Amino acid sequence: MNEHQKIFRALRAAFPYTIPIFAGFWFLGLAYGIYMNVSGFSFVYPLLMSMTIFGGSLEFIAVSMLLSAFAPLQTFFVALMIQARHLFYGIAMLEKFKGLGWKRFYLIFGMCDESFSINYTAKIPENVDKGWFMFFVTLLNQIYWVSGSTIGGLLGSLLTFNMKGLDFVMTAMFVVIFLDHWLKERTHISSLAGLAAALLCLLGFGTDSFMIPTMIVILAFVTVIRNTKFGQKIEQEELIS
Repeated sequence: MNEHQKIFRALRAAFPYTIPIFAGFWFLGLAYGIYMNVSGFSFVYPLLMSMTIFGGSLEFIAVSMLLSAFAPLQTFFVALMIQARHLFYGIAMLEKFKGLGWKRFYLIFGMCDESFSINYTAKIPENVDKGWFMFFVTLLNQIYWVSGSTIGGLLGSLLTFNMKGLDFVMTAMFVVIFLDHWLKERTHISSLAGLAAALLCLLGFGTDSFMIPTMIVILAFVTVIRNTKFGQKIEQEELIS
């Protein structure tokens, strides 16, 4: 088998895994692109941001950051808090990325929640090159997001109906993720702790500054409770479920 056949076989194997991601990424990407447009940005902004940042939640929040006062330090910490989970994704993928040559650099850059989930759990056929399979999963997912965002940015200027409140799509997505997590939990300690931390920090720091304190409180809570017998019991119950 020559190199071209190997690459094409990996693409054919990877594509079906990404079809569900295509549906979700295009819907959210279109919404993001339209949101950028109605916020006063041309389609070039969602195009470049989706190519370079490639972090859905961060890109939505970046819109308000671009429209607010210049605050690089706060922007850095907000971005770090939102995307910090990727540090743990990277640790989990260290072994899988070994020996992949130049492809590992793109795999590190393009790793998102969905690509991590597929590349970590997929049972790659023996006759398919692992490196090219993971490469195409990552590339296809990014293409879906970039194309959806760009088309949304272009369509935004053509839509004439009132799109006020479109930014709520991100809030709605987080609510759905939270409810899905809630339904899968056997105990709701972590979810209730997160809600309590957010409420207390919102009351204490206000709507513009509560996010970072909330993340710090949640991290401290999880770190402390995990080292207790109660926390270990909860963790065992969640693993069993």
